[in-house]
Parts: sequence; structure tokens; C-alpha cells
Amino acid sequence: MSWTDERIEKLTKMWEGGATASQIAEELGGVSRNAVIGKAHRLGLKARPSPVKPNEKSEAAPAKPPRPAPEPAAPAEPRAAAPRPAP
Repeated sequence: MSWTDERIEKLTKMWEGGATASQIAEELGGVSRNAVIGKAHRLGLKARPSPVKPNEKSEAAPAKPPRPAPEPAAPAEPRAAAPRPAP
């Protein structure tokens, strides 16, 4: 597969239209999602936010309660120096 002017034009239009990289790859055929992302990057197309939003809560998964803070560690006891080997 090669990136012809027609395929690049289609990629650009779909990218700017909001299609996902997977949708573009499927429409073009013969390229992977990652190939589409790489080509869009090389063409300098505007980056888009990730569809995975880390702070968005899903209704399907209940929120987990926060973990309790760990107990502070006990102070370490001083260690005796190791004996030196005889000369």
C-alpha cells in the first residue's frame, strides 16, 4: 500500500471530520490504525484529545472507596559495622 494523493486527501477529510483512526483505516483499507495516526502526525494534522478520559466516571463501574493512608514506618535501628578482614 502506498499513500497516494487521493488516499491522503481522504485521510485528511475524515480526520478533520472527526472520524477515528480505526474508522479511517477501515475506510482506506490496507493500513492499520497506527499507520493512519503516524501519517496524520507527519502531515501535521491537528492533534485531537484522547477518547479515553481519565477523570470521567462510568455509570457501569461503581466508584472504589479511597485507600487508607499507609502507617508510617518504624525508625530503623542502627546497625553494627561489619568486622574488617585481618591483613
